[in-house]
Amino acid sequence: MDKNTKIKNWPRHTVQTVWAALTNSHVSGFVTGKIYTGKMKNVCVPGLNCYSCPGATGACPIGSLQAVIGSWNFKFAYYVVGFLIFVGALLGRLVCGFLCPFGLIQDLLNKIPFPKKIRTFRGDKVLRKLKYVIFLVFVIILPMFVTDIMGQGAPYFCKLICPAGTLEGGLPLVLLNKAMRGAIGWLYIWKNAILIVTIVLSVIIYRPFCRYICPLGAFYSIFNKVSVYRYHVDMEKCVHCGKCAKVCQMEVNPVEDANSLECIRCGRCRQACPVQAISCGLRKQ
Repeated sequence: MDKNTKIKNWPRHTVQTVWAALTNSHVSGFVTGKIYTGKMKNVCVPGLNCYSCPGATGACPIGSLQAVIGSWNFKFAYYVVGFLIFVGALLGRLVCGFLCPFGLIQDLLNKIPFPKKIRTFRGDKVLRKLKYVIFLVFVIILPMFVTDIMGQGAPYFCKLICPAGTLEGGLPLVLLNKAMRGAIGWLYIWKNAILIVTIVLSVIIYRPFCRYICPLGAFYSIFNKVSVYRYHVDMEKCVHCGKCAKVCQMEVNPVEDANSLECIRCGRCRQACPVQAISCGLRKQ
Protein backbone atom coordinates (compact mmCIF):
# COMPACT_ATOMS: atom_id res chain seq x y z
CA MET A 1 0.00 0.00 0.00
CA ASP A 2 1.18 3.52 -0.81
CA LYS A 3 2.66 5.06 2.35
CA ASN A 4 0.96 8.34 1.50
CA THR A 5 -2.44 6.67 1.50
CA LYS A 6 -3.88 7.03 4.98
CA ILE A 7 -6.72 4.71 5.89
CA LYS A 8 -8.78 5.47 8.99
CA ASN A 9 -10.24 2.24 10.33
CA TRP A 10 -11.27 3.57 13.72
CA PRO A 11 -14.69 4.97 12.68
CA ARG A 12 -15.77 1.53 11.41
CA HIS A 13 -14.24 -0.25 14.38
CA THR A 14 -16.14 2.12 16.65
CA VAL A 15 -19.43 1.20 14.99
CA GLN A 16 -18.52 -2.49 15.22
CA THR A 17 -17.66 -2.19 18.91
CA VAL A 18 -20.80 -0.24 19.81
CA TRP A 19 -23.02 -2.68 17.93
CA ALA A 20 -21.31 -5.69 19.52
CA ALA A 21 -21.85 -4.13 22.96
CA LEU A 22 -25.53 -3.39 22.26
CA THR A 23 -26.30 -6.89 21.01
CA ASN A 24 -24.39 -8.48 23.90
CA SER A 25 -25.62 -6.21 26.67
CA HIS A 26 -26.80 -8.98 29.03
CA VAL A 27 -23.76 -8.35 31.20
CA SER A 28 -24.97 -10.45 34.13
CA GLY A 29 -24.77 -13.51 31.91
CA PHE A 30 -20.99 -13.29 31.94
CA VAL A 31 -21.12 -13.55 35.74
CA THR A 32 -23.84 -16.16 36.22
CA GLY A 33 -23.10 -18.28 33.16
CA LYS A 34 -26.76 -18.19 32.14
CA ILE A 35 -27.93 -17.04 28.73
CA TYR A 36 -30.63 -14.41 28.27
CA THR A 37 -34.02 -15.98 27.44
CA GLY A 38 -36.25 -12.90 27.37
CA LYS A 39 -38.51 -11.77 24.53
CA MET A 40 -35.68 -10.03 22.71
CA LYS A 41 -34.15 -13.45 22.05
CA ASN A 42 -36.91 -14.02 19.49
CA VAL A 43 -35.50 -11.19 17.38
CA CYS A 44 -32.67 -11.92 14.98
CA VAL A 45 -29.64 -9.66 14.79
CA PRO A 46 -28.13 -8.98 11.34
CA GLY A 47 -24.67 -10.42 12.02
CA LEU A 48 -23.29 -13.73 13.25
CA ASN A 49 -23.76 -13.49 17.01
CA CYS A 50 -24.14 -16.77 18.90
CA TYR A 51 -27.47 -17.38 20.64
CA SER A 52 -25.59 -19.14 23.46
CA CYS A 53 -23.29 -16.24 24.20
CA PRO A 54 -24.01 -15.30 27.87
CA GLY A 55 -24.37 -11.66 26.86
CA ALA A 56 -26.41 -12.09 23.67
CA THR A 57 -29.76 -10.32 23.70
CA GLY A 58 -30.80 -11.42 20.21
CA ALA A 59 -30.77 -14.56 18.08
CA CYS A 60 -28.27 -15.44 15.37
CA PRO A 61 -30.13 -15.67 12.03
CA ILE A 62 -28.11 -18.67 10.89
CA GLY A 63 -28.73 -20.57 14.12
CA SER A 64 -32.42 -19.66 14.02
CA LEU A 65 -32.78 -20.75 10.40
CA GLN A 66 -31.25 -24.15 11.10
CA ALA A 67 -33.53 -24.71 14.07
CA VAL A 68 -36.79 -24.14 12.19
CA ILE A 69 -36.14 -24.85 8.53
CA GLY A 70 -36.98 -28.54 8.93
CA SER A 71 -40.68 -27.72 9.19
CA TRP A 72 -42.31 -24.91 7.25
CA ASN A 73 -45.27 -25.23 9.64
CA PHE A 74 -43.35 -22.98 11.98
CA LYS A 75 -44.19 -19.34 11.29
CA PHE A 76 -40.80 -18.45 12.72
CA ALA A 77 -39.18 -20.06 9.68
CA TYR A 78 -40.86 -17.56 7.40
CA TYR A 79 -39.80 -14.74 9.68
CA VAL A 80 -36.12 -15.77 9.64
CA VAL A 81 -35.99 -16.21 5.86
CA GLY A 82 -37.82 -12.92 5.35
CA PHE A 83 -35.47 -11.17 7.75
CA LEU A 84 -32.38 -12.44 5.91
CA ILE A 85 -33.77 -11.45 2.52
CA PHE A 86 -34.78 -8.00 3.78
CA VAL A 87 -31.38 -7.26 5.33
CA GLY A 88 -29.54 -8.66 2.30
CA ALA A 89 -31.64 -6.69 -0.19
CA LEU A 90 -31.16 -3.52 1.84
CA LEU A 91 -27.48 -3.68 2.82
CA GLY A 92 -25.77 -6.65 1.18
CA ARG A 93 -22.48 -7.48 2.92
CA LEU A 94 -22.35 -4.13 4.68
CA VAL A 95 -23.45 -6.25 7.65
CA CYS A 96 -20.17 -8.17 7.46
CA GLY A 97 -18.14 -4.98 7.53
CA PHE A 98 -20.02 -3.11 10.26
CA LEU A 99 -22.47 -5.28 12.20
CA CYS A 100 -20.82 -8.63 12.83
CA PRO A 101 -19.01 -9.12 16.18
CA PHE A 102 -16.92 -11.99 14.85
CA GLY A 103 -15.88 -9.77 11.95
CA LEU A 104 -14.57 -7.25 14.47
CA ILE A 105 -12.63 -9.97 16.28
CA GLN A 106 -10.98 -11.02 13.02
CA ASP A 107 -10.19 -7.39 12.18
CA LEU A 108 -8.40 -6.95 15.51
CA LEU A 109 -6.55 -10.26 15.24
CA ASN A 110 -5.22 -9.27 11.83
CA LYS A 111 -3.62 -6.18 13.37
CA ILE A 112 -1.25 -8.42 15.36
CA PRO A 113 2.23 -8.13 13.76
CA PHE A 114 3.39 -11.13 11.75
CA PRO A 115 6.55 -11.51 9.60
CA LYS A 116 4.61 -12.10 6.38
CA LYS A 117 0.92 -11.49 5.92
CA ILE A 118 -0.79 -13.46 3.15
CA ARG A 119 -3.01 -11.43 0.82
CA THR A 120 -3.82 -14.25 -1.58
CA PHE A 121 -2.55 -17.63 -2.72
CA ARG A 122 -3.12 -20.25 -5.40
CA GLY A 123 -6.56 -21.72 -4.93
CA ASP A 124 -7.85 -18.73 -2.95
CA LYS A 125 -10.67 -17.94 -5.38
CA VAL A 126 -11.80 -21.56 -5.52
CA LEU A 127 -11.68 -21.90 -1.74
CA ARG A 128 -13.95 -18.85 -1.38
CA LYS A 129 -16.75 -20.92 -2.92
CA LEU A 130 -16.63 -23.23 0.10
CA LYS A 131 -18.86 -20.90 2.12
CA TYR A 132 -21.68 -21.40 -0.37
CA VAL A 133 -21.34 -25.19 -0.09
CA ILE A 134 -21.39 -24.90 3.71
CA PHE A 135 -24.50 -22.73 3.58
CA LEU A 136 -26.28 -25.17 1.27
CA VAL A 137 -25.28 -28.37 3.10
CA PHE A 138 -25.06 -27.45 6.80
CA VAL A 139 -27.62 -24.65 7.00
CA ILE A 140 -30.25 -25.82 4.48
CA ILE A 141 -30.04 -29.49 3.45
CA LEU A 142 -29.10 -31.23 6.71
CA PRO A 143 -31.46 -29.25 9.00
CA MET A 144 -34.26 -29.61 6.46
CA PHE A 145 -34.06 -33.36 5.89
CA VAL A 146 -32.48 -34.67 9.10
CA THR A 147 -35.13 -33.73 11.67
CA ASP A 148 -36.46 -34.99 14.99
CA ILE A 149 -39.95 -36.28 15.75
CA MET A 150 -41.20 -32.69 16.06
CA GLY A 151 -39.96 -31.85 12.61
CA GLN A 152 -37.17 -29.63 13.84
CA GLY A 153 -33.68 -29.81 12.40
CA ALA A 154 -30.50 -29.61 14.43
CA PRO A 155 -28.18 -26.59 14.00
CA TYR A 156 -25.48 -28.59 12.21
CA PHE A 157 -23.31 -25.62 11.29
CA CYS A 158 -23.37 -24.32 14.87
CA LYS A 159 -22.84 -27.79 16.27
CA LEU A 160 -20.02 -28.97 14.03
CA ILE A 161 -18.24 -25.92 12.60
CA CYS A 162 -18.95 -22.41 13.86
CA PRO A 163 -15.87 -20.97 15.64
CA ALA A 164 -17.84 -17.82 16.52
CA GLY A 165 -20.23 -19.93 18.57
CA THR A 166 -17.33 -21.65 20.32
CA LEU A 167 -15.69 -18.35 21.22
CA GLU A 168 -18.83 -16.43 22.16
CA GLY A 169 -20.87 -19.25 23.69
CA GLY A 170 -19.00 -22.50 24.17
CA LEU A 171 -15.96 -21.24 26.04
CA PRO A 172 -17.75 -18.79 28.40
CA LEU A 173 -20.48 -21.29 29.32
CA VAL A 174 -18.00 -24.08 30.04
CA LEU A 175 -15.79 -21.78 32.10
CA LEU A 176 -18.74 -20.48 34.12
CA ASN A 177 -20.58 -23.79 34.63
CA LYS A 178 -18.91 -26.61 36.53
CA ALA A 179 -21.45 -29.19 35.32
CA MET A 180 -20.63 -28.40 31.69
CA ARG A 181 -16.91 -28.84 32.30
CA GLY A 182 -17.58 -32.42 33.32
CA ALA A 183 -19.46 -33.10 30.08
CA ILE A 184 -16.69 -32.04 27.68
CA GLY A 185 -16.23 -34.54 24.86
CA TRP A 186 -14.65 -34.94 21.43
CA LEU A 187 -17.07 -32.49 19.80
CA TYR A 188 -16.02 -29.69 22.15
CA ILE A 189 -12.37 -30.46 21.49
CA TRP A 190 -13.04 -30.48 17.72
CA LYS A 191 -14.81 -27.11 17.86
CA ASN A 192 -11.97 -25.58 19.87
CA ALA A 193 -9.46 -26.90 17.34
CA ILE A 194 -11.40 -25.10 14.58
CA LEU A 195 -11.41 -21.95 16.70
CA ILE A 196 -7.65 -22.10 17.28
CA VAL A 197 -6.97 -22.58 13.57
CA THR A 198 -9.31 -19.65 12.77
CA ILE A 199 -7.54 -17.39 15.26
CA VAL A 200 -4.08 -18.26 13.92
CA LEU A 201 -5.18 -17.79 10.31
CA SER A 202 -6.84 -14.47 11.18
CA VAL A 203 -3.46 -13.11 12.24
CA ILE A 204 -1.95 -14.11 8.88
CA ILE A 205 -4.88 -13.75 6.47
CA TYR A 206 -7.51 -11.00 6.62
CA ARG A 207 -10.87 -12.47 7.70
CA PRO A 208 -10.38 -16.14 6.73
CA PHE A 209 -13.71 -17.12 8.29
CA CYS A 210 -15.56 -14.50 6.24
CA ARG A 211 -13.72 -15.47 3.07
CA TYR A 212 -14.05 -19.23 3.18
CA ILE A 213 -16.50 -20.45 5.82
CA CYS A 214 -19.24 -18.02 6.90
CA PRO A 215 -22.68 -19.07 5.56
CA LEU A 216 -24.21 -15.74 6.57
CA GLY A 217 -21.65 -13.86 4.48
CA ALA A 218 -22.39 -16.26 1.63
CA PHE A 219 -26.10 -15.47 1.80
CA TYR A 220 -25.66 -11.71 2.01
CA SER A 221 -23.09 -11.70 -0.80
CA ILE A 222 -25.64 -12.77 -3.41
CA PHE A 223 -27.47 -9.49 -2.76
CA ASN A 224 -24.40 -7.25 -3.15
CA LYS A 225 -25.10 -6.48 -6.80
CA VAL A 226 -28.79 -5.69 -6.30
CA SER A 227 -28.98 -4.25 -2.78
CA VAL A 228 -30.38 -0.79 -2.13
CA TYR A 229 -27.12 0.27 -0.50
CA ARG A 230 -24.30 -0.11 -3.00
CA TYR A 231 -20.98 1.22 -4.27
CA HIS A 232 -20.46 3.14 -7.49
CA VAL A 233 -17.32 4.10 -9.42
CA ASP A 234 -17.47 7.20 -11.60
CA MET A 235 -15.40 6.08 -14.56
CA GLU A 236 -15.13 9.66 -15.83
CA LYS A 237 -13.28 10.64 -12.66
CA CYS A 238 -11.29 7.41 -12.26
CA VAL A 239 -7.60 7.74 -13.19
CA HIS A 240 -6.94 3.97 -12.96
CA CYS A 241 -4.18 4.39 -10.39
CA GLY A 242 -5.00 1.07 -8.73
CA LYS A 243 -4.89 2.42 -5.18
CA CYS A 244 -8.40 1.21 -4.38
CA ALA A 245 -7.51 -2.37 -5.28
CA LYS A 246 -4.23 -2.22 -3.32
CA VAL A 247 -5.91 -1.22 -0.06
CA CYS A 248 -8.77 -3.73 -0.31
CA GLN A 249 -8.13 -6.43 2.24
CA MET A 250 -10.74 -8.69 0.66
CA GLU A 251 -8.82 -8.59 -2.64
CA VAL A 252 -11.53 -6.80 -4.62
CA ASN A 253 -10.87 -4.39 -7.48
CA PRO A 254 -13.68 -1.79 -7.27
CA VAL A 255 -12.96 -0.50 -10.78
CA GLU A 256 -13.71 -3.94 -12.22
CA ASP A 257 -16.58 -4.79 -9.87
CA ALA A 258 -17.63 -2.20 -7.31
CA ASN A 259 -20.21 -4.56 -5.82
CA SER A 260 -18.25 -7.79 -5.86
CA LEU A 261 -19.65 -10.74 -3.90
CA GLU A 262 -16.55 -10.51 -1.70
CA CYS A 263 -16.90 -6.81 -0.86
CA ILE A 264 -17.77 -6.22 2.81
CA ARG A 265 -18.20 -2.48 2.14
CA CYS A 266 -15.65 -1.35 4.69
CA GLY A 267 -14.96 1.90 2.81
CA ARG A 268 -11.17 1.57 2.53
CA CYS A 269 -11.31 1.95 -1.26
CA ARG A 270 -13.24 5.21 -0.95
CA GLN A 271 -10.63 6.63 1.41
CA ALA A 272 -7.77 5.60 -0.87
CA CYS A 273 -9.20 7.08 -4.06
CA PRO A 274 -7.26 10.30 -4.84
CA VAL A 275 -10.00 11.74 -7.07
CA GLN A 276 -13.06 10.67 -5.04
CA ALA A 277 -14.40 8.55 -7.88
CA ILE A 278 -15.90 5.96 -5.52
CA SER A 279 -19.17 6.70 -3.78
CA CYS A 280 -21.65 4.66 -1.79
CA GLY A 281 -25.21 5.02 -0.67
CA LEU A 282 -28.75 4.35 -1.84
CA ARG A 283 -29.06 2.87 -5.29
CA LYS A 284 -29.20 5.48 -8.04
CA GLN A 285 -29.54 3.21 -11.04
